[in-house]
Amino acid sequence: MSAEERRKTSPQPGRAVIIAIDGPAGAGKSTLARHLARHFGLLNLETGAMYRAFALKALRAGLPLDESTGLEQLASETSIRLESGDEENRVLLDGEDVTGLIRNPTVTEAASRVSVFPAVRAWMVGLQQQQAARGGVVMEGRDIGTVVFPNAEVKIFLDAAPEVRGQRRYEQLGQTGIAQPPPPEKIVRDLRARDERDRNRADSPLKPAPDAVILDSTHMTLEQALAAAEKIVAGKLGQPGTRS
Repeated sequence: MSAEERRKTSPQPGRAVIIAIDGPAGAGKSTLARHLARHFGLLNLETGAMYRAFALKALRAGLPLDESTGLEQLASETSIRLESGDEENRVLLDGEDVTGLIRNPTVTEAASRVSVFPAVRAWMVGLQQQQAARGGVVMEGRDIGTVVFPNAEVKIFLDAAPEVRGQRRYEQLGQTGIAQPPPPEKIVRDLRARDERDRNRADSPLKPAPDAVILDSTHMTLEQALAAAEKIVAGKLGQPGTRS
């Protein structure tokens, strides 16, 4: 999209728009958030990267990932900041750029484990709210529309069948240069286990907000899913659709 086209589809100047995208692991939230941010001239703040950065620090510290006390103390000593980039956010952990260190299955799995603790989530929600205090952002995660920004102007719950998400994750890992990514069957099993944890945790369980638009991309191509999301956002913001 050209700069002129982006200007025409951007929200009104000064409008503190927040677009919340929630959904299970592997649904494509990050891809969708990056696209919508570019398309509508907003900032993309990827909250999953914040949890992964914290998980990386916990792994480095050798802390048990299933005990809250050490993690809570670690959180009090941790600074995480996102800086918007053209293709992806830069993730700064205590000032260190860890963008390239958090995109692997070990850190992703650890992020799922540390995120179940209410104190950790409360701390992270505070960071996320600070990041988006001025609005004009697209935020994705698992409780953005229900907990972090319940008053967001646009809420999308992006979903897909576990088998489809697993295959997409497998292909994504292959594109990152990982020599031997886990087989699709294992990835699907891991996704199902993560879904179980996320949907049944006591604090901020994964679920659509009552006013969220559910976008199931199981039978959609990436292009179709992006177009559908554009239409949802444009409709919520009172703008004409941008694709036929």
